[in-house]
Amino acid sequence: MGSLALRRTCRLLSSRLALGLAAAGALAPAAAVAGNYEFLAAPQTDLNRVFRLDRASGEVGACQYGLKEGASIGVTLCYPPGEGAKAGQFSEYALVASRHTGEGGVFRVDLRSGLMSICFVLNETSVVCTPPAK
Repeated sequence: MGSLALRRTCRLLSSRLALGLAAAGALAPAAAVAGNYEFLAAPQTDLNRVFRLDRASGEVGACQYGLKEGASIGVTLCYPPGEGAKAGQFSEYALVASRHTGEGGVFRVDLRSGLMSICFVLNETSVVCTPPAK
């Protein structure tokens, strides 16, 4: 292969590589925005509640099974994020359950800072979390 042909081949490969990297870069923001959730059942043994955590924002919600009068199947009852449970500073969050079988709440932990909050459903209306502490 002559040097002219080699240069053309290198330019072609370089432009394809640049195009591929540009396409990958265009997709990266979409992946960063996509929801990344964790789910954890409340440790209370007579409660069928599952907490949902957005791992990036720390937002916590919960859902549970409920009976519907006159229906052969029940309904999914969900509790939106309330005070302290709404999206906060972006970090890396996780849910941890205590081993207390009577506990209806879970701990939200910030894996980067070590801060912890306790989150629970308040008055069957919304999920609330205590102020973070360590």
